[in-house]
Amino acid sequence: MFLSKLFIPILKNNPAEAKIKSHQLMLRAGMIRQSSAGIYSWLPLGFKIMKKIENIVREEQNKIGAQELLMPTIQSSEIWKESGRYDDYGEEMLRIKDRQNREMLYGPTNEELITEIFRSSVKSYKSMPQLLYHIQWKFRDELRPRFGIMRCREFYMKDAYSFDLNDDDAKFSYNKFFLSYLNTFKRLDLSAIPMAADTGPIGGNLSHEFVILADTGESKIYADKRIFDVNFKDSILEKKSLTKLRDNFEKYYAVTDEKFNKVEFEKNVPEQYRLITKGIEVGHIFYFGDKYSKPMKASVDHQGKKLFAKMGSYGVGVSRLVGAIIEAKYDDTKEVMKWPISVAPYECAILDSANKMDGHSVSQKALQIIDKLNTLDLIVDDTEDNISAKIKKFNLIGVPYQIILGSKTPEDSVEFREVGGKSEIIKISDIYKIQKIISDNKK
Repeated sequence: MFLSKLFIPILKNNPAEAKIKSHQLMLRAGMIRQSSAGIYSWLPLGFKIMKKIENIVREEQNKIGAQELLMPTIQSSEIWKESGRYDDYGEEMLRIKDRQNREMLYGPTNEELITEIFRSSVKSYKSMPQLLYHIQWKFRDELRPRFGIMRCREFYMKDAYSFDLNDDDAKFSYNKFFLSYLNTFKRLDLSAIPMAADTGPIGGNLSHEFVILADTGESKIYADKRIFDVNFKDSILEKKSLTKLRDNFEKYYAVTDEKFNKVEFEKNVPEQYRLITKGIEVGHIFYFGDKYSKPMKASVDHQGKKLFAKMGSYGVGVSRLVGAIIEAKYDDTKEVMKWPISVAPYECAILDSANKMDGHSVSQKALQIIDKLNTLDLIVDDTEDNISAKIKKFNLIGVPYQIILGSKTPEDSVEFREVGGKSEIIKISDIYKIQKIISDNKK
């Protein structure tokens, strides 16, 4: 709770190697430190934010009936050879051998392993559908890792997998995840738009990327601006409702560059609604039918027949979302960050420059406020910095609310400010107002 006791190694200047906002802030605010090319240690501040994002992702997966498990990072090459992807995946896959000279790999994704788990455990169609997910580290040996955690080699990811009896049921599962992702990104205060996308090495013929607008994005996107106005808050987990939801989005043109067709774009999007810009992928969902279940013989008994499971996969880069939120929220010209309250490392910072008590690093006034606001996640700047330096420091860290105990503040009051917003003087006797403001914004 006291800054002087926490491990937050803040840097004064932007490191020369950091070229985009998220990389700059995460290094400066002491959130990460590079271990080797494209591999980072997550320090307490960054790790706390990432774990809050993880919990939101988990809650939204659970709401649609997905079940959490945990698969290992190291996989056998045999199941990848069964699916036919072992030789096709490319050099991004880190291949290793154990002491018995068995070929192993550090998993870049888990379609094969989850299919092996399903085929060895589920034999009857009565056990379907199955929606399974885990949140685990992945490794892809990027040729040129860059931009900090936005394109690194080791990353933290939620990947989910659906198993259904037929295409109709499988698309219902796909639409459940479609809604889940919309709700997840909304809770993270991100406007993530679903866009038709290429399936890449995962395979299949149905895929959507969820993209947030950002100048630093690597994806070029083409969209109808009206897609931002589609309402999804009243959608329920029912086939008709979810089909209508996806139809409401898909009636507006929105694609990543791999799917772009100039003729279709200009034909379907009136000029005043055309949007051509860059974006950051924050989620990707795929439907690929029996691409993995058939070669791996993952089937169930149904009315005397063996039917191969219809599958989909659904990924969210949990660690990448930390960087994506920064790209969306950080004002690098003013060096001001404001984390959404749902994932902020602390809800409120107390910046104390009042007279210190004997034997204490903070004033009696600060201790009184800490006691009154004990249900909030507080951090107290008890360092020797002056108040302007403390404000600048916490504008950088991004704690969304600040309580300032300055020399110009009346003894019976505090200055309360929202980062990037206005400040007001609140009497200590009315300090509950701060609790209510923050609590209301968490809803």
